[in-house]
Amino acid sequence: MARKINKKSGAKRKTPLSEIKGIRKVFLFIFLISGVVNVLALTGSFYMLQIYDRALTSHSVPTLLALSALAIGLYLTQGLLDVSRSQILVRLGARLDHMLAPLAHRVTIDMPRFGFSTPEAAERGRDVDTIRQFLGGQGPLALFDLPWMPLYLAFVYFLHPWLGIMTFAGALILTTLTILTEILTQKHSSSLQQAALSRSALIDMHARNAEVIRAMGFSGRAIARFAKANSEHLDLQTRTTDITGTLSGISKVLRMVLQSAVLGLGAYLTIMGDLTAGSIIAASVAAARALAPVDMAISQWKNVVAARKSYARLSETLTAIEDTPHSVQLPRPQRSLKVERITVAAPSNGTVVLSDAAFELRAGQAAGIIGPSGGGKSTLARGLTGVWPLLRGNVRLDEADLTQWAPDDLGQYIGYLPQEVALLDATVSENICRLEPNADGAKILAAAKAAGVHELIVRLPQGYETPLGPNGTALSAGQRQRVALARALYNDPFLVILDEPNSNLDAEGEAALTQAIFGVRARNGIVVVVAHRPSALAAVDMLGVVQNGRLAAFGPRDEILQQQTAAASKNVIAHPAPRPAA
Repeated sequence: MARKINKKSGAKRKTPLSEIKGIRKVFLFIFLISGVVNVLALTGSFYMLQIYDRALTSHSVPTLLALSALAIGLYLTQGLLDVSRSQILVRLGARLDHMLAPLAHRVTIDMPRFGFSTPEAAERGRDVDTIRQFLGGQGPLALFDLPWMPLYLAFVYFLHPWLGIMTFAGALILTTLTILTEILTQKHSSSLQQAALSRSALIDMHARNAEVIRAMGFSGRAIARFAKANSEHLDLQTRTTDITGTLSGISKVLRMVLQSAVLGLGAYLTIMGDLTAGSIIAASVAAARALAPVDMAISQWKNVVAARKSYARLSETLTAIEDTPHSVQLPRPQRSLKVERITVAAPSNGTVVLSDAAFELRAGQAAGIIGPSGGGKSTLARGLTGVWPLLRGNVRLDEADLTQWAPDDLGQYIGYLPQEVALLDATVSENICRLEPNADGAKILAAAKAAGVHELIVRLPQGYETPLGPNGTALSAGQRQRVALARALYNDPFLVILDEPNSNLDAEGEAALTQAIFGVRARNGIVVVVAHRPSALAAVDMLGVVQNGRLAAFGPRDEILQQQTAAASKNVIAHPAPRPAA
């Protein structure tokens, strides 16, 4: 379960390329163009053959001019088609990026919910870049040219069987080198990918903890840790590059040796009277063209492997994370929240953190959730919002399970303030309205006033249009929490879930929080507040106690508080504090 994205049985599998209609037809068209390009590439061989065997022997200038004009026309046609297929591939890559980049970014957003690190999630976006860059490079051209290699071998064999056999032997050797390149690079590519992700994870972690690292003086140890990971990555990268570079160099040398060998054998056959002078040059040109795609494929193999792995990762993740069709849009919830024996596990390692939690709230009620640290309070909040998937049980709004809503539709009815507040690199108003295009300013103002943060915002340099920078660093921790509360209250959501909403608030902020909770209850919304500090419970009427991964108690606030006070008193009597030594 851990770090895996559940696949729905019976769902139609999708692949990245299936998102673009007619992709196979495009590849077939490029393959046919490649065939024409490779036939036209024999122009040089035929030209040399005719020049040496016809024009020079006949001393005919008109024949020379006619052959030259025909060759120029064929060369121009070949160049035009070659440029066309390159441009088609570039545009195909851009179209692929246009179609898949938003899907990959959605995967990037969803993957952390299932226990993946930020660098692992961001890798899906880079996978799209890798495929686009590969399609715009020389790798695909080499792969499209490879199937036409027998055309040149047949031409050389037609000139003389011995030359054909020699060229075929050279092509076989280079093909063997290509297969060897695949085998040797495959051995290191997975390790190299993992090393790159580990290095990126360290960079991300150190950037997130930059203040702590600098203040407590262990930046040197952090840098040393990164240097070790970087060294491992460079070592694997060097090995992979050495393999491709060495085999690419060998292939180039063998290609030049083969060209010279074809010339030498052709000269011998000419001396023996079995070949013409023009055939020597034609055979050399054709042999070089036959081996060029193999040589290019070896030199581009690193990019081929990278593109193939990127495609495989995209296929896996885009297949796993699919939209469930929602043909019927459910009405706005307005009556109840029912939690039916839900069990939630930490996505990172699959450990069950909360088991069999069940309670019910009606419109206009607010519940506080208390308990020791690590007991499962924040896990309950994530389960209620659907941020973490449920192993068992259901969360229902007006009897409908959360999965019956499309995620974006459900989000309109839920307000969520997480324990770790992170604002977007956008303006205050864009953060409050959740990036809604053409948002109603009156709704933004109403959310800010409901959170008691309007006066704070208008005192900012540009008011509601103040840019907050990455993670909202332009504001203090308390200010960020209050703006995030306004975001949670935007557009009057039915269910508002607040996880430690007063952890960074002063007395004024706590008073505003209490009024915000009363405000949600007054409009017949439901509030769930996870809290350590009792001041956050002033506006709730129900209370739940989460201990050791279970909802140990749930009921009216005053009744549960009395039970907790009595239990604490009994514990003190049973286990009195030790008296200090005299």
